[in-house]
Amino acid sequence: MWIAPERRGLGRWIAPGLALAAGVVVASVLAADGRGETALIALGVLAGYAAHLGYRRNEPALPISEAFGTGHRARAHLKSAAMTGDVLTGAIVAAVVVQGLRGADITPYAWLAALAGVVYTLSALFGGRGL
Repeated sequence: MWIAPERRGLGRWIAPGLALAAGVVVASVLAADGRGETALIALGVLAGYAAHLGYRRNEPALPISEAFGTGHRARAHLKSAAMTGDVLTGAIVAAVVVQGLRGADITPYAWLAALAGVVYTLSALFGGRGL
């Protein structure tokens, strides 16, 4: 079986690896400051984000569903929706990290990150492709 070089390279693991490494660093800093619960939550959020990035690393293109119609306009709409979700998820993850390092309450952002993870998991499971 022939495998394309872009499918087997380590380059596709850089973003998930960096997200997980950032989670370990942030959790270490928070734990050293005596905020163990916040450290675990931040590590969980960043580990979930790394899993999300790892799951999506092999997607060359998003599948088109009937909800978006057909053709160029449908592909543009679907890519825009995916980009919006990615940017909002990244912003929530960044808010958890920044608020955690500032010593502020991260509970609202942790709940939003958990909601984003659950919604993405369910849509991946029931969206036709499966995990």
